[in-house]
Amino acid sequence: MPKTAVDYAWFENDFPDIAEAYCFTLVRGLTPAEVVSRLDGREETPLRGIAAVVDAAFAQYDLEGGDSQLVALTGHGAWTLLIEPNGYLGVTEERGLPASAGATWVSHFVNINAVGIFLWAEDQVRRLSFDPMFPEDRWGTASEELVDVMQSIGFPFDEDAPEPDLSSPAAFALAEHLTGVAVTPTLLEDTTYTCATVQIRRPPAL
Repeated sequence: MPKTAVDYAWFENDFPDIAEAYCFTLVRGLTPAEVVSRLDGREETPLRGIAAVVDAAFAQYDLEGGDSQLVALTGHGAWTLLIEPNGYLGVTEERGLPASAGATWVSHFVNINAVGIFLWAEDQVRRLSFDPMFPEDRWGTASEELVDVMQSIGFPFDEDAPEPDLSSPAAFALAEHLTGVAVTPTLLEDTTYTCATVQIRRPPAL
């Protein structure tokens, strides 16, 4: 039985500084250093805990006017977790699809305007892409394979979306279903992250 959106409701309540705008990406088959290399990143000083990462990411944004993004990474078994406070590189297909060569890439994003994207790619092929608030509109080679799972997780397929909106927590639950990696408060708070600065090649408006 997969985790549901309710199982990730804690994220928005416990981590409001990052919950309003983030991108979480899980990559199977690449180490943190290899992910940084594929994104043409520059290694920075490691940071412990998500609060320190958020502070450093916004400081980087202010320093360079949004031309670069601080990212945080950690290994988790066969997977690398990539976290971008106020970022979107993981769901930008111009960056994510090439970076997924020979790997599995599962990424989800939301911004301060509640615009979201979920992207699952395998070896540069888009398997599934959709806005978590509007799951009835899906693209990719596996766009029909997970409908039952998505409904059980709690994506709002009905015309009358539930209140409160659980589309972002549902994206975490779907990412766990695809990867087996659970994002937890302990993981966010107690991890010492490899950090890097990545130049942003701005995509069309998301």
